[in-house]
Amino acid sequence: METTKPAFHQRLSTNLITLSILGAVLYIGKDLLLPIFFAILLGTLLLPASRYLQRKKFPEPISILIPLVLFLIIFACVLYFLSYQVVHFFDDLPEIKEKINSLFTSIQRWFKQETKVTITKQNQYLKDLTENIKKGNSNFLGSTVATLTNIISYMVLLPIYTFLLMYYRSTIKQFLISTFRNGSEEKVKEVIVESTNVAQHYVLGLCLETALVFVLNSVGFLIIGIKYPIFLALLAALLNLVPYAGMLVANLLCMLVTLVSMDSPAEAIWVGVVLLIVQIFDNNIGMPLIVGSKVKINALVTIIGVLVGGALCGIPGMFLAIPGLAVMKVVFDRVPEMKPWGMLLSDKSPKPKKSKD
Repeated sequence: METTKPAFHQRLSTNLITLSILGAVLYIGKDLLLPIFFAILLGTLLLPASRYLQRKKFPEPISILIPLVLFLIIFACVLYFLSYQVVHFFDDLPEIKEKINSLFTSIQRWFKQETKVTITKQNQYLKDLTENIKKGNSNFLGSTVATLTNIISYMVLLPIYTFLLMYYRSTIKQFLISTFRNGSEEKVKEVIVESTNVAQHYVLGLCLETALVFVLNSVGFLIIGIKYPIFLALLAALLNLVPYAGMLVANLLCMLVTLVSMDSPAEAIWVGVVLLIVQIFDNNIGMPLIVGSKVKINALVTIIGVLVGGALCGIPGMFLAIPGLAVMKVVFDRVPEMKPWGMLLSDKSPKPKKSKD
């Protein structure tokens, strides 16, 4: 009995240290690693199309380039549509600005009635707040430039990484198998195949789910008759890709835009109702049916994983958290020493053992 406790504590300490090191490496090297992770996800999405073209006797580079170029064209069309809608939105900016000023004046009067704080003092407070924001403008400008640089680097590196990872996937797979020449080759093959299937199913399911949410949002917004219905529906569907936080931001943005672009606040409330109904449908039917059959991670671990991913890598980390956890679960379930961790991630509660009377 005395020898089992140190062994258990040693394994637990080793696992925790390993996870801590991986987290530190991810935080320090996120600028290098995140584009590679996204390229892996994109590669798994395009892999079936590439394999189909190879079976049709296309050369391997061409069979990779065709689905990759088609994806980039579709992505460019979505960006063009969003930018076109944003330009159309800015064309109506003078009218929207006038409505915002009117709404702001009404809010100030209501605030004065409720708190007895005069409008002059409110304006002075807002002026001081604006001055403080201006003082920190250099930091904001720096972060904005850094964000734009990251976006440009993603646009350049992602297609290159995706092509190279797909082209050299057999070499990478053989390297991983050869690294474990201690009788674990079959398990490594199983982990690679299952991880690929999980990532592929997740990305494909997420695309289908996003399309479904976009269609439902569009139908609801068109029925209400708000301005920019397709733009707001697509914006909400894309923000829904970020787990939990994305839908909250989508609700606030869509309701705010509707509030300042329509004559009655009732439309903004209806927008919130439509998004809530679509979200309930998506969480209880869409997501479990389309994505959840492969990615079976319990809600607690998912929320913690999303928060940790956001803390380590920002919004890209929040998006990558769920497929990352799913792949980790595949590994944990096949390594005997890590099976308790796989049980912790699972969405199935273990059956309680019956006590012997």
